[in-house]
Amino acid sequence: MKPFRAFAPMLLTRTWVPQWLGGRPSEDAEVVLDLSRLLSRSYHVTPTGIDRVEFVYARELLDRIPDRLAFAAVHPAGGYYGRLPVGAVRQFLSFTDARWQNPDAFDPQAVRAAANRHLLALRPRPVPTADRRRIYLQASHHHLDDIDLVAAILKRERARLIALIHDVIPLTHPEFARSDGQARHAKVMRTIDRHASGIIGNSAATIAAVGAHLTDARGDRVIRVAHLGTDPAELPSTSRSTILPASPEVPYFVCVATIEPRKNHLLLLNVWRRLVETLGSAAPKLVLIGRRGWENENAIDMIERCTALSGHVIEASDMSDRVMQAMLGGAQALLLPSFAEGFGMPVSEALAAGVPVICSDIAALREVGGETPDYLDPLDGLGWLEAVIAYSRPGSPRRAAQLDRMARWRPVSWAEHIDVVEATIDSVGAMARG
Repeated sequence: MKPFRAFAPMLLTRTWVPQWLGGRPSEDAEVVLDLSRLLSRSYHVTPTGIDRVEFVYARELLDRIPDRLAFAAVHPAGGYYGRLPVGAVRQFLSFTDARWQNPDAFDPQAVRAAANRHLLALRPRPVPTADRRRIYLQASHHHLDDIDLVAAILKRERARLIALIHDVIPLTHPEFARSDGQARHAKVMRTIDRHASGIIGNSAATIAAVGAHLTDARGDRVIRVAHLGTDPAELPSTSRSTILPASPEVPYFVCVATIEPRKNHLLLLNVWRRLVETLGSAAPKLVLIGRRGWENENAIDMIERCTALSGHVIEASDMSDRVMQAMLGGAQALLLPSFAEGFGMPVSEALAAGVPVICSDIAALREVGGETPDYLDPLDGLGWLEAVIAYSRPGSPRRAAQLDRMARWRPVSWAEHIDVVEATIDSVGAMARG
């Protein structure tokens, strides 16, 4: 089964009957969580940040509101929208979690075969007749660029839309998006502006940026901020030898980010070339954790062709969660010199693991990290060079100072994030009741 997105997705429907069949609707609205993105990523062994968010929404809401939770998707094989059997969703979530935790344990052909079986079990079913108020919850931007499709879904479900917005970077920084990114994201924002009764931003910085793209078309809209959750993980004692074959006495840093221009890998690579030229074999290592993205030719050329970086910069893609956590736990610091972010999950995850952070001085990252990280301008190459050298020293005072500040930092848990989601559902549900 080869997944594809149809140009004209279709809805599976049943003959319409009055919305509140049988009298007054029940007090609690039914929540229809869209899993289109997770289904579309069935063949991928490692997740993106947005993949993780949609997964956590499914897991947490299944635990909290199983009696009024339903699942739906625009299926990747055929483009039909419809409901998904809850039992099949549970099995798919278990398969997805296992695939992410230990990607090396699965043969690619076995993953594809298993994914096909799950996608078959998750073929969309007709939308049942509404017997209560409904909330259509979208935790990714998947198919929100198709305003007609979203309108048709909301009409068929007789539901109000709540959308989680991750960022508007393709609109504020179109130079960092794919060639069609600005136009597509503008369509996403038009859909949200016209149809969303509730908006959840992953940061106040995101909500502030969203404001420029909203009209007063919906004066009753509920808007809330909910930082993405970070639940501290046990750091496994995995040997670094499989990733870093060099002497364990040599310190290393990690950068967790897709290799794309917005993440500013080129700055780090030039810093590391200077480190190697200055310190030689004593230079610290840099581990780049993340897949290769788009329009990154300059960074890739340095990784592949710069002889000075050979053995000092290690590229690691398709890394399991367990190995990534182990690598993070042993690092001198996480480095994130991004030009723009909507939230900054790597910052939160590193701090939650007790790992210092050196990152860009931008609003979203300051919102996540508070007073704990060392913040630097993403254009300040010499500042980054000095910080890396300082953090590399044995007993580094600058690193120790951040560890002291870290004692006062606390992550937002996923439970707290979902608390805000539930409160938004209740508020939008009350609007529907009114």
